[in-house]
Amino acid sequence: MKALILSGGKGTRLRPLTYTGAKQLVPVANKPILWYGIEEMVTAGITDIGIVISPETGGEVKAKTGNGEKFGATITYILQEQPAGLAHAVKIARPFLENSPFVMYLGDNLIQQGDLSYFLKQFQQQHHDALILLRTVDNPSAFGVAKVDEQGTVLELIEKPKIPPSNLALVGVYFFSNIIHEAIACIKPSARNELEITDAIQYLIGQNKQVSACRLEGWWLDTGKKDDLLEANRLILDTSLQTLIDGEVDTSSQVIGRVKIGSGSKVINCTIRGPVVIGEHCHLENCFIGPYSSIADKSTLVDTELEHSVVLEGAKISGIQQRIIDSLIGQRAQVTLEPRRPKALRFMIGDDCQIELT
Repeated sequence: MKALILSGGKGTRLRPLTYTGAKQLVPVANKPILWYGIEEMVTAGITDIGIVISPETGGEVKAKTGNGEKFGATITYILQEQPAGLAHAVKIARPFLENSPFVMYLGDNLIQQGDLSYFLKQFQQQHHDALILLRTVDNPSAFGVAKVDEQGTVLELIEKPKIPPSNLALVGVYFFSNIIHEAIACIKPSARNELEITDAIQYLIGQNKQVSACRLEGWWLDTGKKDDLLEANRLILDTSLQTLIDGEVDTSSQVIGRVKIGSGSKVINCTIRGPVVIGEHCHLENCFIGPYSSIADKSTLVDTELEHSVVLEGAKISGIQQRIIDSLIGQRAQVTLEPRRPKALRFMIGDDCQIELT
């Protein structure tokens, strides 16, 4: 059994963060989103992993993720020159996949930890040609949607239907036997000039192959938008964070609840109320850090109140007189209060930024 993780795409919904980096490397609880998928594969016993990368961000993904040794896996990188669809990614990965069954996992998705092992067993024990995961959603017209019978057999897949036949959306996790390659060879590019994996699965259905579905009862998030990423951060901190204080916390500071502070970090006259994770070599002084906040390595926060937010590596925040909430602050970003008069707002704002003043 092999795994194919897709880590291409341009991450337009997370701009401006993704102008300079891969969306799959944006951290949740101070760990790149992509790494959760890799760890989930290894936990399920799959250690031969291919990662599909793009020319724009592939080098960064390779440099940060490495050859798989730190995960207990072997990673092969597969370059997809153009974003030509999920089925196209499978097609170019054929030399890596050979004739092995495999799981395909979208690298910017997160599912509840431990669920993958259960579905892998279902796939292997019941000898499916394809097994897809479905999750009930409130807005099915925004997703690919499945129509299934009472036995869980997939009857039809429809991409973003105006009138959905169900509220069962396709989760970005698919299990395939090697027959999927035959299906991909028989489909044509879609209206957006991409080879769609839903078309390949629909081809299998038309050929009376065994295409089944399992419902995901745990949580699932597509982290392509800011609010989804913040929710993923909340869920991971809520379910997985363990207290570990490796940094220095002075006697005038209060640390309450589950808090992780990395080595080399200094906390001076702060109140930190978990769940909170603070990376290595950070400096926090005269701050309140509220629940569901993640602060990455080498960040500096002074005279700041922060809650339910994600701060990326090397960011600097100081002197802000209002509490920062529900925010995503990029690498090396600087947020400061300028004391000069006349009092005014001064910005240098890049493309696709979102600024809310209240």
